[in-house]
Amino acid sequence: MHAVLAETENRLTWQEVPDIEAGDGQVLVKVDTAGINRADLLQAAGKYPPPPGASEILGLEVSGTIAAVGDGVTEWSVGQQVCALLAGGGYAEFVAVPAGQVMPVPAGVSLHHAAGLPEVACTVWSNLVMTAGLRSGQVVLVHGGGSGIGTHAVQVGRALGCRVAVTAGSRNKLDLCSELGADITINYRDEDFVERIRAESDGADVILDIMGAAYLDRNIDALGPDGRLVIIGMQGGAKAELNIGKLLGKRGGVFATALRARPVSGRGSKSDVVAEVIANVWPMVESGQVRPIIGAEFPIQEAGAAHELLASGDVAGKILLRVDDSSA
Repeated sequence: MHAVLAETENRLTWQEVPDIEAGDGQVLVKVDTAGINRADLLQAAGKYPPPPGASEILGLEVSGTIAAVGDGVTEWSVGQQVCALLAGGGYAEFVAVPAGQVMPVPAGVSLHHAAGLPEVACTVWSNLVMTAGLRSGQVVLVHGGGSGIGTHAVQVGRALGCRVAVTAGSRNKLDLCSELGADITINYRDEDFVERIRAESDGADVILDIMGAAYLDRNIDALGPDGRLVIIGMQGGAKAELNIGKLLGKRGGVFATALRARPVSGRGSKSDVVAEVIANVWPMVESGQVRPIIGAEFPIQEAGAAHELLASGDVAGKILLRVDDSSA
């Protein structure tokens, strides 16, 4: 089979690699489309190695058709169209996936576009709802509203009956967030998100943050009583001083989570998250309340150009890599 290999950060090449098979409890997926995530850029740069035992090939989500099932797999069968959450291996013609991380393609979504759902859906639901307990009537602030995760979070927040605020750095991204249901749009380049949130509410009940250190103190300021800050990225650095006094005064909570490093099965596992997403988010998708937001698509041989586009920030929504039978 063929796969994209990261020879250097800026040199991604489509090469022949050893074939793979479905192991015990796994499903072998013939990849139709792979989704791109910032974790892939970090891994290509040597800054985010895959978890022990995971494929060294980039790619954390795919859509495709089941080509084989391993021993012990009873819930999936050859020929089914699916999408899947991965620990790695998605930039390839085939990928082996634990059966608990495989999802049906939601009704009304094309097989191609389904590749843009697993990572964002699992990240958003696990953090906003499973970790932070977001519920109807609350205020949620989403940083990076124009990203794949951001555009999905806006829609899920809206579907849950929340008041949604977002930050983004361009008018077109903020306009997209408004179209998707955001009530408060904040251009972080010329507005203070703390002032806006405090002016328009009693503070955020939940904040979904991708910046980390750079936003820590201001995020605490933006929280309302009993507010919860969930940090899922470190684009603004990894170390900052936490003012515990501010947090105590608000009875606030700070969480930091990662999806890729979760175990395959057991409590809090990727399989648990996937089951929750199928049960709760897929009905939102099938009803039209939530849809995949696709910003660009590339042939998989042009993965390097796709990475450059994501790194530039000049795209809203997900970037996808298409594989076809002539890719080899």
